Amino acid sequence: MDEAAIGARLTAIPELSFTRGLWNVPVRATLGMLCSVSRRRITAPKEIGLLAPRQGVIFRRMLTALRSRRVEKLPDQVVLRGRILFLAEDAGLVRRQLEGQDIDWSPSTKLRDNISTDEITPAYICYYYDETLGDFPYLGLKCGEEFPITRGSVKRGGFVASVSGKRRGKGSSREQSPYAEMCAGIKLVVAENIERIYRENCQNLGVLATTDFSIIDRVRRGEAIPLSAFTAGEGEITRGIIEYGGLFTFNVARLQGKVVLSPPGTPPRPMTLGEKIIARHWVVDPSKGRIGVPAVKPGDEGFVVTDVRFSHEYVTPMAAIFFEQLVGPDEKVHDPGSILMFRDHLTFLGEAMTPERVKEGLLDVALELEKKQRAFAEKQGIRLYGELRLGHHGSEAICHSKILEGHAEPGMVIIGSDSHTPHAGAVGCVAFGVGTTAIFNSWITKDVRLTVPETVKVVVHGRKPDNVTAKDFMLEILRHPYVKSGRAIGKLVEYCGDAVESLSVDERATMTNMTAEVGGFTGYVAPDEKTVAYLMEYRGMTRDAAERLSQGLSSDAGAEYCQVIEIDAGAIRPLIALPGDPGNGRYIAETAERVRVDIAYAGSCTAGKKEDMDMYARVLEEAAERGERVAPWVRFYIQCGSQDVKRYCEARGYLELFRNVGATFLEPSCGACINAGPGVSTTGAEVTISAINRNFPGRSGPGQLYLANPYTVAASAIAGYITEWQPGMALAEPSA
Repeated sequence: MDEAAIGARLTAIPELSFTRGLWNVPVRATLGMLCSVSRRRITAPKEIGLLAPRQGVIFRRMLTALRSRRVEKLPDQVVLRGRILFLAEDAGLVRRQLEGQDIDWSPSTKLRDNISTDEITPAYICYYYDETLGDFPYLGLKCGEEFPITRGSVKRGGFVASVSGKRRGKGSSREQSPYAEMCAGIKLVVAENIERIYRENCQNLGVLATTDFSIIDRVRRGEAIPLSAFTAGEGEITRGIIEYGGLFTFNVARLQGKVVLSPPGTPPRPMTLGEKIIARHWVVDPSKGRIGVPAVKPGDEGFVVTDVRFSHEYVTPMAAIFFEQLVGPDEKVHDPGSILMFRDHLTFLGEAMTPERVKEGLLDVALELEKKQRAFAEKQGIRLYGELRLGHHGSEAICHSKILEGHAEPGMVIIGSDSHTPHAGAVGCVAFGVGTTAIFNSWITKDVRLTVPETVKVVVHGRKPDNVTAKDFMLEILRHPYVKSGRAIGKLVEYCGDAVESLSVDERATMTNMTAEVGGFTGYVAPDEKTVAYLMEYRGMTRDAAERLSQGLSSDAGAEYCQVIEIDAGAIRPLIALPGDPGNGRYIAETAERVRVDIAYAGSCTAGKKEDMDMYARVLEEAAERGERVAPWVRFYIQCGSQDVKRYCEARGYLELFRNVGATFLEPSCGACINAGPGVSTTGAEVTISAINRNFPGRSGPGQLYLANPYTVAASAIAGYITEWQPGMALAEPSA
C-alpha cells in the first residue's frame, strides 16, 4: 500500500449532527476532529522565562503555514439521534440490544466496570487505522464468560451513545479505541469515571464524554442538548477543544491568534516535585519564547513544552499522515533532534499471528505500519530505533527501556505514544502517555496541553522480605481501595519512603511504569544518589553533571497531597493478580488452589530490565545447581527490554544459563505483552504466569493470565505450578 492509498483510507469520517438553536447543521468531521488529546512539554529551563531561542521562530513559521486554514467553533447545541448501548455485565442483555431491543435501563442493571482499551479494540484490530475500525468496537468486551459483540454489530445497531460503569478506557493509550467507536456511530460515551488518556482522545476526536447519567434521558427524548453540558466544569483549554471539535482545529485557532491563553496567576506556594517540573515548562508566550511560571496548582490549565517526544509503529503512521495532509507534505517537524521513533511492538508478530489472521491479510497490514514510520523518520531526520535485520527477530529496544537508559533526565517533561511512558519517571521527570493527535500536534508546536493534576503520595516504608519486589509493591497498591475505586485516575503519583529509596532505578521504573495501571497521569521518584550513579553508568556523565541535574528536584515541605497511601513493605508477601485485572491482587500463600502453568513469560518494558534478569537468573541458578529444569509441560520465555540488557546478560553468562534450564531467550520487543509474540496463549484453557504489567481479557491471548514478580515467574516455570519462591527452596516435583 503506497502513501497515497494510506492517506485515502484516513479521510472518510462519519458525519456529526449539531444544531444552532432549532436548526440542524450537519458538520462533516475533519481530520482535525480526529486529533487525540495531548500533553506537551519542553526542556526544563533552569530559569523562569528561558526557552530554547528557536521555539518562537518555529511557532511563527508554522503559523504562516496554517494561517489560511479556516477554523470555527461548533454550533452551541447538539442533537444525538440514535440508540443507546448499555455495556452490561449480562451478555444476554448486550446481545438483545444488538438484535434491536431497546432496554429500559436502571441503576439496578449492573454495567461493566474496568473496560480497557484492549477490550474496545484488541491489539490486532489496531493494525487498521481508518474507518474500517468502525466494524470492531467492543470486539474484546467480556461479559461474564462470553464475548457478545461481533464484527459490525455495533455499527448495524444504529447506536449513538455507549454507557458503562467505573473506569472506562483504562489501559493502553491507543486512540484507535475511541476512533473505532466514532466510526461505528458512537458520538457520546457515558461512564461513572473515565480514564485520562481515553477521555482526552475522545475530546481530541470530537467524541463527547460525560459522567453525567442524566444526559441519557435527554438523548432518548431527542432533545437539543447545549454543548455547554459537556464543557461545564472544564478548564479553558479543554472547553476550547470540545467547542472547536478537536485538538488540531483548536491548535490552529491558537496559532492564528483566535485563542489567546493567559498564564495561571497562582502565587508562590509549596509544590510537589511534579508541580515544580510542570511550572518550569509552562508556555507563557510562545511567540516570544517565554517559558516558566513561579508556581502552579491543581486545576491550572495550559501548555507545557516537551524535552522528548516519542512514538512507536502503532501510532507514528497515522500521526505522519495527519502531519503531511494538514500541515504539508514538505513541511518539517519542529526540532527533530528531540523526537524519537521506535519499531518495538510488532517485530515478533509473524510468530504469534494465527494462520486465520494471516489469511485475512492482517500481517501485510501490520507491515505497512513499519514501512510508513521508517519512511517518515528518514524524511524528517528523526532517530529511529528500528528492527533487527539479517534474519534476526526483535528490536533495538522497547521504547520505555531506551528512553530511561539513554534519554530521560531529572526534571524533564517527556511525552510518548504509550500509556507506560511514566516508566521514565524513575529518574525524577514528568513523563506521560498521549494519543496520536497529541503526538502529531507536538511535532508542530513542541508543546502539549495539560491540566495540573492533584498529587497522590504513596509512602512505602520498612524493609521488604527478600523475595518481594517492586512488582509486589505495585500489586499491593493496585488493590488498595483508593486506587481500585478509580480515585487515583489522572493524578500525579509520587512514590517515596525508605523502602522506595532502597530500590534501584530499575526497580523504581517498575513502579513508575505501572502508574498506567493505577490510572495516574504519571508517577515519579525524586532523584537521589542512586539516580546520580545511574546517570553516570548509563550516560557517562560526571558526578558533578548528574548532581546538577538533580539539584532542587524534591517536593517542598508543606506541599499539598489529595491522598496519602502508606504501605508497610515488611508486611507484603509475593502477590499474584488473578486473571482479568491488575487490581485482583492476592498473596500466593493465601491461594488455596494449586494452579498449573502452561506458559511462563518473563519480559516486557516492566520486567525486561537488568535487575529483572538478575532475579530470573537467581532463581534459575539455584534450580540448575539442583539439576532442575523447566517443567516439561511449560513453555518459558525470557525477553529483554533492550540490546544493552542483552549484552549485560551475555557478559554475566545468563543466556547460557537460560538455555541450560530450558528457557527460550528472546530479543527485545513488546511481544507477548500485546498479543504479538511468543508467549501468547492460544486457547481459553491455557494458563500463563507473567511479569508484564496488565492482564486485561485478551491482552496476551484468550487464556487465563496471572501477573507476578520475576522471582515467582521463574519459580513457577520450574515447578510447573504458580509457586512463591523462597531462596534455597526446591522447585521441581521429585517425580519430574
